Order: sequence, then C-alpha cells, then structure tokens
Amino acid sequence: MLGAQLIDGKAIAADIRRELKEEVNQLRAENVIPGLTVVLVGDDPASLTYVRSKERASAEVGIRSEIKKLPKDTPQPKLIALIEKLNHDPKVHGILVQLPLPEHIDSNAVLRVIDPAKDVDGFHPVNIGSLWTGPRGQGFVPCTPAGIMELLRRTGIKSEGLNAVVVGRSNIVGKPMAALLLQNNATVTVCHSRTRDLEEHCRYADILVVAIGRARFIQGDWIKPGAVVIDVGMNRVDGVLCGDVDESARQVAGYITPVPGGVGPMTIAQLLCNTVTAAKRSL
Repeated sequence: MLGAQLIDGKAIAADIRRELKEEVNQLRAENVIPGLTVVLVGDDPASLTYVRSKERASAEVGIRSEIKKLPKDTPQPKLIALIEKLNHDPKVHGILVQLPLPEHIDSNAVLRVIDPAKDVDGFHPVNIGSLWTGPRGQGFVPCTPAGIMELLRRTGIKSEGLNAVVVGRSNIVGKPMAALLLQNNATVTVCHSRTRDLEEHCRYADILVVAIGRARFIQGDWIKPGAVVIDVGMNRVDGVLCGDVDESARQVAGYITPVPGGVGPMTIAQLLCNTVTAAKRSL
C-alpha cells in the first residue's frame, strides 16, 4: 500500500478564490460590491483568529468585509438590535455571527433573527429546512459541509451509490453533511457518541466524514481499504494541530484530507461563495 492521496483543500480553496475574484469584478462593474459583516461577541482568541482569516480572504477576492466587535457582556437584546440593523442595510449582503456566543446569549434565538437571504453561514431554520426539503440552490448551505462536497467534486469523487458514514451529528457539520450526501445519492449512516460498534460502521464506509472533536480517535484499522476519508477535526495536542483521524489511516485510505490544509480552507472559501451569491440575488 503506497498510502492515501492527500486532498489539498488549500490549493482547491485558492482556485475558488481566483474564480470568485472574477465574479466580484463583474458585480463591481454593475455597481454592486459584495458586503460581508461578521459579528464577534467577546474576545475568544480562536474566534478572533478565525474572523481575521475571513477578513483577509474577503479582501483577496474584493468583498467588502467588516467586523462588528462587541464586549463579552453585551446583552442579548443589544446584539439582536445590531443584527436587525444589518438586515436592513442594503450594503450588507452577508451576515455571520461568530460562534460560540457567551453563555448568557441564546445562540438559536440570535440566529433566527438573521434575514435568511443574508444568512451566509446557512444556520437559519429557513435555510436548514430548504436544505432538507427544498430544491437545490434555493437556500444557503452551511459552509463546512458545502466545502466538503466541493472537495469531492473537484477531486473527481462521485458519491452516487456509495456508502457514506458521517461521524458526528452537529447542526454545523454532521446533519447538513448527511443531507448533502443524500442529495447526491449516497446511502448515508450518521453515527454519534451513543452509536454501538462504531468501528464496524466506519469499516463499511466508502466515504467517511469525521467531525467529533476527539483528537486522532478514528484508527487506521477502522478504515475500509481505498475509502475516502474527510477529517473535519481541528485539535491541538502538545502544541501540534491534528484531526479526529489517526495518522495510521493514511496507509489504508484511498484519499484523505490533511489537518491542517484540508477542510479548513474550504470552509472560508464557501463562506465567500455564499456572500457573492447573496450579492447576486440582491440584483
């Protein structure tokens, strides 16, 4: 076994940004400048780093990006008032509230306030409902699952007829990932912390998507030889970034995403895609 082929999310994301830059230039010729506003409550270092990455990527493609930074003790009504103001601002095409929010704020209540047409994170109930029941392309899809599907597409991996296993059932990754795979005609199993015989489910997967937040949890001997492994995990162990899949998986899988440099860059790329789409729809 020569080892898995790495799926270079960093390179694919760079291709997407180049394509988006051309689209943004066309919109600017029509006097439309795509605008993204990120709302950050508190001073969580990881969130701040992530928000700045979004800001840099936006600038690269020509999207007007703004960060609204609020103190950690901001009352929920004040945060909601800001979002409602952004909803009515024609220069703002995309609104993203950086999660997690402080404990005193109800995240679900806040996300429901965002105009679904500006919900570029894809977390509003209207967009989630559209993902599961509506026609394709109608609503916005959460960025990480959408990025994963784009990784598969651009790598030439078709999910139709394959057995896909998603480990993790979060609203951000697991559930929407399952919906997208179903839309693309995979047979989907969703596993979680209460799943019995998790190893056997993983060994059954032609496509294995892992998003559980447990460093190096999925072992190489759980992988079906030749399977496609998508590692969404981002953990820091002894100062080193690693995924939810152990390095031993590289000796068994056919394709695998590295950490870092796999799914992460695609999440931001898809956020930019959603923002440009929102700007186009505003026309």
